[in-house]
Amino acid sequence: MTTTMTSGDTARLRAAVEFVTGHDTTTLLQLLLPGLDGPELRALADRCHFAHAALLVFPSDPSMLRAELTACGLAADVAEQPSVVVRERLARRYRHDPAELGVTILRPTVHGPEGERRTVELFALVVPPGSELAAIAAHERLQDNEAHLAFEVERPDPLVLRGLAAVFARYGAVPDGGGYNPHEDGTVFYFTAPADSKAGYRRVELYASGDHRDVLAGHLGPAGIHDPAETLLRLFTGAWTTQALATCAQLRLPEALDTRAAVGVEALARTVDAHPESLATLLRYLAMLGVVLESPDGFRLTELGTLLRANTAGSMRPLALMYGGPFYHSFALLSHAVRSGRTGFEQLYGENHFDYFARHPELGERFDRSMAASSRMFEPLPAHPVLTAAGRAGGPRTVVDIAGGNGELLGRILAAHPSLHGVLLERPNVVDAARRSLDPAVGDRCTYRAGDFADVPPGADVYVLSRVLHDWDDDRCREILRDCARAMPAHADLLIVERLLSDDPSSLATSWDLHMMCNVGGRERRADHYARLLADAGLHLVGHSPLPLDAHVLHARRLTAPAYVPAPQRGAAGPSEGPAPAPPRARPGS
Repeated sequence: MTTTMTSGDTARLRAAVEFVTGHDTTTLLQLLLPGLDGPELRALADRCHFAHAALLVFPSDPSMLRAELTACGLAADVAEQPSVVVRERLARRYRHDPAELGVTILRPTVHGPEGERRTVELFALVVPPGSELAAIAAHERLQDNEAHLAFEVERPDPLVLRGLAAVFARYGAVPDGGGYNPHEDGTVFYFTAPADSKAGYRRVELYASGDHRDVLAGHLGPAGIHDPAETLLRLFTGAWTTQALATCAQLRLPEALDTRAAVGVEALARTVDAHPESLATLLRYLAMLGVVLESPDGFRLTELGTLLRANTAGSMRPLALMYGGPFYHSFALLSHAVRSGRTGFEQLYGENHFDYFARHPELGERFDRSMAASSRMFEPLPAHPVLTAAGRAGGPRTVVDIAGGNGELLGRILAAHPSLHGVLLERPNVVDAARRSLDPAVGDRCTYRAGDFADVPPGADVYVLSRVLHDWDDDRCREILRDCARAMPAHADLLIVERLLSDDPSSLATSWDLHMMCNVGGRERRADHYARLLADAGLHLVGHSPLPLDAHVLHARRLTAPAYVPAPQRGAAGPSEGPAPAPPRARPGS
């Protein structure tokens, strides 16, 4: 009896060949992600190219697969490698022993419309007649779970991969697994195509050469799980993740680990003074999060994990300790905040966060240091047209950073524009710390004022409010903006850095909105909400543009005839990624 693939497998293979040879990258991206156009389409097409279409076939004998390739005009002598990713997916899907699923990959070459080299990627699982695997084959042919389109990433690095994944998600593609294949040193990121996709394939893959498990860990989170019960179960464990990261930081595990060579658990336990078996349990959980990678020799630190080192640039260690400390405990009273409209923080600690941090200066200092965790948000800001114009203008120009924290943002602005002078307005103890940080870099180009929002210096050219307004309710925001408007000359500009709520439920602003409600009594807002607050203060919103970490910079100017309203009471300046440390309630000396 002659054994071969079924006629259904043959038809699917021929259809895949026709698809791969007939589509160009740009057109296919538009079919796959409806609405993708303009700069994002060009950026995506520049960073990745259509590489192959894939399908899973079930020959009854290995030799017959080669004969079928020849019949479809494909090279039969193509190399064959094990498929780790598809084997594991099948094993999970059918609760089968992976060792009994000998899935292999073959990639016969074809050519695209312009002669570009592409492949048809075949996953093959041999199913002899009468095999118990026949049921799997029948179901897979019906569902076509492994059929997908693939785009290969040019010059992959973590930033590029995260950016590409974000664009796919923004246009409706849903994370759907992935993995690292050590046999070919390549990492795949799977997505489910948007419901309105016109590409004809339900799944899409981004392929990146090299080991990118650091990035993959985030991609494989709960969003990529389709079993509702499993999804919810994993969501329940979010508090465990917070504490695991905080414990990692507390133990200084990142400092004790290497990014290249693995460290054994016993040696690591001696270094950080931990119980070896318990430490191993924590490390396995951290490996699941992508903070460390496990190997037969022990554990090594990933790029993600390095951000928890105390002395690394942009360290997030202080933030991990804050979110695993007072903010973590106050979130246990989220239901109180939702029911009462009052913060969980105040219910737990008996006072608002300003006063509590004033009585616990070590927490205030830790919070100030945690601001560096979001410094990447500021990277594009010095190139904003308002600051560029001020830097090029003739004569002295002044930028005032209101509640400017440790001076991280103001320092970047002054470094980018040597002709500008800066003024930092903050609490007295924070001013001293900012002076120590900024003076070596900018010298006498920066002056410092201790005070609150009522002390905004008049007559400057640019005013900056970075992550301040989300600390407050609408009434207090109007007062702060009126203080700014009173100080601003007619020609002055106001730049406001905040996260903006949008229609994207996965935006960081959605998470921070909950955080601000529970801990501060503030909120995140939409752009039109800020426009109304600005108008009430005699200002108007000129526009806004995106920044990293889901932030935006809003540009505002004075109205032609501003209507200033005196503010009846004063609070203090306080920037924050979360709640700010305690400022004085009145001006110094009053």
